Amino acid sequence: MTTSGEKPPPASDSRLATGARVEGIVKRFGPVQALGGVTLDFPAGQVTALMGENGAGKSTLLKILTGDHQPTEGRVLLDGRPLTLNSPIDAHKAGIRIIPQEPEIIPHVSVAENVYAGTLPRRAGRRLDRAELARRIRADLARLGFEKVLDPDLLGSQLTPAQRQLVEILRALTGEAKVIAFDEPTSSLSEHEAEALFALIGRLRAEGIAVIYVSHRMKEIFQLADRVAVLRDGGVADVVDAASTDEGEVVRLMVGRDLTSLFVRQDVARDEVVLDVREVTTDDVTNVSLTVRAGEVVALAGLVGAGRSELAQALAGDVPIRSGEVRLNGTPLRLRSPKEAIRAGIGLAPEERKAQALFLHRSIRDNASLVSLERLRRWRLVKVGAERALAQDYSDRLRVRAPGIEHEVRKLSGGNQQKVVLARWLARKPAVLILDEPTRGVDVGAKAEIYHIIADLAKQGVALLVISSELPEVLGLADRVVVMQNGRVTGELGRAEASEEAILNLAMADDLTDVVTARTDHDRASGGTR
Repeated sequence: MTTSGEKPPPASDSRLATGARVEGIVKRFGPVQALGGVTLDFPAGQVTALMGENGAGKSTLLKILTGDHQPTEGRVLLDGRPLTLNSPIDAHKAGIRIIPQEPEIIPHVSVAENVYAGTLPRRAGRRLDRAELARRIRADLARLGFEKVLDPDLLGSQLTPAQRQLVEILRALTGEAKVIAFDEPTSSLSEHEAEALFALIGRLRAEGIAVIYVSHRMKEIFQLADRVAVLRDGGVADVVDAASTDEGEVVRLMVGRDLTSLFVRQDVARDEVVLDVREVTTDDVTNVSLTVRAGEVVALAGLVGAGRSELAQALAGDVPIRSGEVRLNGTPLRLRSPKEAIRAGIGLAPEERKAQALFLHRSIRDNASLVSLERLRRWRLVKVGAERALAQDYSDRLRVRAPGIEHEVRKLSGGNQQKVVLARWLARKPAVLILDEPTRGVDVGAKAEIYHIIADLAKQGVALLVISSELPEVLGLADRVVVMQNGRVTGELGRAEASEEAILNLAMADDLTDVVTARTDHDRASGGTR
């Protein structure tokens, strides 16, 4: 295996006894070269983190390993033997599996039938053997530690994003697997579900399976990985031992520069309150009150299921508010639909950008101009020239990397898709912008750009409400932190008093008594300055 400072071994090297290896992989799509001579080992019984910015070549390499793409040059080896992978079926038969970031679930059949699709147990007469199916799925759930987080009888259409991800993991582990690649596996998982996944990966490593782990979450990388392979611009930047490197070095390898100032902190908040939420109650949140001033970044923190996204949807007019009041610049609002919220000056970039924010098969132009069409119309016709100019302007400002504004959004990287969502709202110029997990599934370079965009919006006087599950991001961005649990606000922390421990104390309090205790403990620790 290669280590920091070594050249990848030549194609004739046979040191790798078990595991997977790619040698001299080149992949071209017409005139575009996605991979330029990649040689990497994925040893059995080790977790190799595959890192790189969006567009570095990670997805292309995984698709070659799993038979979705065939290399222009080079070869794939498994346990030292060359493989011919003309399709994902070939890869599956060889024992190479991938858990994709976007699960493919059959909506009208059960979890059990989804897991064993293609290998369902049959009785004589080809009828489904439901008793055997139930025995298999319950045994596999117990073996993998998922019996408490996944109901095998649920239909695919009833599954949450997290449960869909778990179904893909179960599906990949049926049969004999030798190499398993996880592509951003925790992006939809709760803390409990992620812990079960990490325990599973530990067992896979112990069983001698080669694990490839793709994630933008540095904490996970250093928790799980034995080695870190970094791709940059379609080539191997380096392969380093995880125990002897740090986050700064990995970031430098990924982006080719030092990102010492990911966050741009500046005091630009003004005195005037733009968003004033007073005791708002919906089906999911209870008596929530908070304020956001012009130029202020307020972070909503809490564990998965705390009610943060549900509050965002209520403020964006997507779910009804049963009681309470929302004021914008002192004026009470009636938020009966997203259209009313947008017209009032409230924008929402939702958590699930692909499912909730973007028309994936439409162009950058169509997506960026979506909420500005009213002012781009003459009579009932959209002025195409003005629409193109608007989309081009904001695409240029946010440095969306694409061949042009007519490029389909589905073909963009996650970071560039998020920039298109932000371009939409920058063009609308809202008074309040709610960003729900704005950097989920985004590489570190794109994160830095998004953080600068947020800082620029604050400088322009936009009131920003940011929901994030990454505590370093919360602490790096926020002027104030509002913490939620079980649909209620459990506390508020200023920039000076906010810390990971203080946020978690409020996020994990079991009831209001515990909240009071957590606040008191925090006050004592901070010298009673609150």
